[in-house]
Amino acid sequence: MERALTTSCSLRCVPFAHPARHPRAARAPLLRAMASPVDQSLNPLVASLRPSATVQLTDTAVRLREAGVDVVALAAGEPDAPTPAAVCAAGIEAIASGLTRYTPNNGTAPLRAAIAKKLAAENDVIVDPAQVVVSNGAKQAVWQALLATCGPGDQVLIPAPYWVSYPEMARLAGATPVVLPCPAAEGFLLTPRRLASALTPASRLLILCSPSNPTGAVYPEATLRALAEVVAAHPRLLVLSDEIYEYVVFPPARHVSFASLPGMAHRTLTVNGFSKAYAMTGWRLGYLAAPPTFATAAGVVQSQCTSGASSIAQHAALAALGLGPHGGDPVARMVAAFRERRDYVVARLRAIPGVVLDAPDGAFYVFPDASALVGPGAEAPGFGPVPSVAELCRYILEVAHVVVVPGEAFGEPACFRISYATSMEQLEKGLDRIAAALAPEKLQRPSGVAA
Repeated sequence: MERALTTSCSLRCVPFAHPARHPRAARAPLLRAMASPVDQSLNPLVASLRPSATVQLTDTAVRLREAGVDVVALAAGEPDAPTPAAVCAAGIEAIASGLTRYTPNNGTAPLRAAIAKKLAAENDVIVDPAQVVVSNGAKQAVWQALLATCGPGDQVLIPAPYWVSYPEMARLAGATPVVLPCPAAEGFLLTPRRLASALTPASRLLILCSPSNPTGAVYPEATLRALAEVVAAHPRLLVLSDEIYEYVVFPPARHVSFASLPGMAHRTLTVNGFSKAYAMTGWRLGYLAAPPTFATAAGVVQSQCTSGASSIAQHAALAALGLGPHGGDPVARMVAAFRERRDYVVARLRAIPGVVLDAPDGAFYVFPDASALVGPGAEAPGFGPVPSVAELCRYILEVAHVVVVPGEAFGEPACFRISYATSMEQLEKGLDRIAAALAPEKLQRPSGVAA
């Protein structure tokens, strides 16, 4: 007797005949149906997306390690410090006490109140807890902010170098990304003049990231105020201020929230989270603080895709905010370690002929210019020509077994990104290998460039 597939609907159940149990003639129609072509076309918006280069390279490092290769991964933007003990204890407490159910879509009331309190005390940004949307990571907060504010016909202004996901998220929202080049000579910072020259009636959203991924640049308050004056002259223009690295700033540089500037609170959507500041990347928790209309819209988007963030992570985040101003001692120790590593990495890279780099003021990345090492005539024996920095990064991976990220993923093909959010031991090993691979006897310089 054949087994019947049962369902909860009112459709009549039919016998299920496994093809392997029946003669070839009886199986033929089923096999033909299984082999028939299927329309595999994608949504054009999805088909136009490019994979995240940083995620791809991080995955590459994992695969190489699993294959037994001694690879040094300097690609991921993930602090190597442990999540603070008090935060971990709060997560365990949440599990033990049964805080394992769905939370309100926009986040628990205590956490949203604590975030609003933090923004007022540390950032001079005044919002009601109802204007806070807690999400599954800051990346989701950025995406929901874009989807809530932009659509077909809108332009999203993105200073370059930029975080790899900004242009792709703009496209996925149906908007058009407009890249504004910000050269190293100007500190990789958007100038008011460049912003003003790029604005059109279609300009809807300006994205600012300070401290910056990938450059580590931190916008001075004077520059932000000048940019705010340009923004104020365009009533339709909003600002998405990505402040996920706000605690990783090296004095005398200082973080300033764009929403704290005169006249900017009602048109600024502030994104932040817990991953970078508290080494909570795996907890997946971020937030958006926005004017009421946009906060409500972002919450609606979230309600139809993921609903609320993890109840356990939200309880742990309350403990993180209770560590003290700017993260308290645990964060201060982590930032001090980052500064020591930054100084070491900058010194090592500057010692390589042809590499140009200024010390960044924040985050945990360096973004050196290696354009002098590539081009016509640049070649590595046993590897071949090295015409671009992207190819140079492939050379470093294949020859030195060090993973770095080509700058073209961030809109600046002359550079590459190194994350120093790893141990000093790994940094020393990785930079020893990079220096050896880029030595003149290993890498022939382009035609006309002295070694």
